[in-house]
Amino acid sequence: MSAGRKIEDEREAVRCLRAAERQGVSAAEWARAHGVDGRSLHAWQMNLARRGTSPKKRRKAAPKATPAVHALVELVPAASTAPGLGRYALVVSGTRVEFGDDASVATLRRVLEALRPC
Repeated sequence: MSAGRKIEDEREAVRCLRAAERQGVSAAEWARAHGVDGRSLHAWQMNLARRGTSPKKRRKAAPKATPAVHALVELVPAASTAPGLGRYALVVSGTRVEFGDDASVATLRRVLEALRPC
């Protein structure tokens, strides 16, 4: 079963989210009914909410969101389960990610890209 088509841009995401709101259904229900990838629409919904530009917030003159505060995060090696391999724990906004010396560069790149908006 196909996940549906991806949302192309912010304008389309806002249009879809408004349509779901008008119909009184969740974004996921609306996406399924209209052949849209629910994960794509949900990602746009989260990003718009973080920026304070979600369709609901646009209608209400909401105060501007404060910019995100970035902090340094210390990586501390954890006890190794295999000899010669280090383990590391990264904690960002209360979420803990653990990885070892055996993690691939591609995997670490995906994790860092996922954490970038945090």
